[in-house]
Amino acid sequence: MPEIKTVLFDLDGTLVDTAPDMVAALDRLCQENDRPALPYARVRPHVSDGSLALIRLAFGEAQPAQRLEALKTRYLQIYENHLAERSRLFDGMDAVLAALEASGRHWGVVTNKPGWLTEPLMRALGLAGRAACMVSCDSTPYRKPHPEPMYLACRQAGAAPEDCLYVGDARRDIEAGRNAGMQTVAACYGYIREDDDPANWQADYLIEQPAQLLSLETLA
Repeated sequence: MPEIKTVLFDLDGTLVDTAPDMVAALDRLCQENDRPALPYARVRPHVSDGSLALIRLAFGEAQPAQRLEALKTRYLQIYENHLAERSRLFDGMDAVLAALEASGRHWGVVTNKPGWLTEPLMRALGLAGRAACMVSCDSTPYRKPHPEPMYLACRQAGAAPEDCLYVGDARRDIEAGRNAGMQTVAACYGYIREDDDPANWQADYLIEQPAQLLSLETLA
């Protein structure tokens, strides 16, 4: 395989463990609406699916569209106000980023999180100035698994798709990378649901912890 020059990461569940803050925001929303909070272990695997999925998990599928939208709006208000209280890079990821930078490689983020949450989170964690690109769900008219966000990341980072490796913890991440002609890595340490099987996502590599990225043959 060609040598990788740029490593792109999904954000929630791949680069940053955002579940503590996202679940805490859902707990506050439940409290406001006199509903019992769900166990953390039940909610964590769904964090990569976004705010609406979390609302449906906590409040049920049989909610009127207007009610769902109101709950989502309030959830995002709560989350925005507590965006980076406990969110951190996954263990070992800081060393991975430092090693990539030391080797002259670029790294960046392609996420389905909206930019008005992505950018302040990255700034709060001291990552914004280090990333070669930050592409959010509203950066293009399309969301992953469409390849256009991946192509925009390439343009921002000055990289060709075939020289990129995309790391993600959801099937749509692997599909997005493959659709763009990138090599892909399934982050099995991320927010994986019980009915998920990353081995069937057709990723080029599977890793159980961030440090394993550095031992991949394509980054050797």
